[in-house]
Order: sequence, then C-alpha cells, then structure tokens
Amino acid sequence: MLIKLQDVKRILDAEIITGADMLDIEVSSGFGCDLISDSLCFSRPECLLITGLTNIQIVRVADMIEARAILFVRGKKPGKEIIQLAEGKKIPLLVTKRFLFESCGLLYQHGLQSS
Repeated sequence: MLIKLQDVKRILDAEIITGADMLDIEVSSGFGCDLISDSLCFSRPECLLITGLTNIQIVRVADMIEARAILFVRGKKPGKEIIQLAEGKKIPLLVTKRFLFESCGLLYQHGLQSS
C-alpha cells in the first residue's frame, strides 16, 4: 500500500522541515534505523527513511538508495547544511517527536509496509 507524505505528517503529527510542496509524494515502504550501513544494505527504493541520525551523510544515503523522504524521530532537527542538501536533491524532510519504534509501528498500522 502506498502512503502519501501528507498522511505520514498527520499520523505522526510531524513537522515539515523542507518539501512542503511535495506532500503528495507516495512512499511504498518504510525503513527505520540509526545505522547508515543498514540503510545502505537493507532499504528499498521509494521508501520513507525513518531515523534519528541528523548528519549530512543521511541525506547522501537517502539519495543513493532512492528514498522518497526522510523522517527524523525523537524531535531531532537537522542543521542548515543538511536542509540545503536535501532541498538540492529534492528530498523532503519531516520531524516527529515520537520515538523510532512508535513511528514505525503507527505507520505500519496505517498500511505502510516494511522495506
């Protein structure tokens, strides 16, 4: 089942950091982790990358794996450099105050499949 980013925002009471004009984008699956190596090995294209990592590498990873968007958990907000890179690569960024486990669980309950 595909889920639009606007639904992710609603389900998780998330804030849009960048990409407010791209909330109609659909994600085919979700992948949650805080390890870059796992993101590279196990995620799928068109996924929602769900993470607590807020370093510049996470945007590069999202671009490489062809993720549709990045959702930061635990209220972690990315810095200016990360936001600028995401904007340049047209990768929407969202932030939720929920923890990784809860975020993944809620999205799964609403039909988002695992990567």
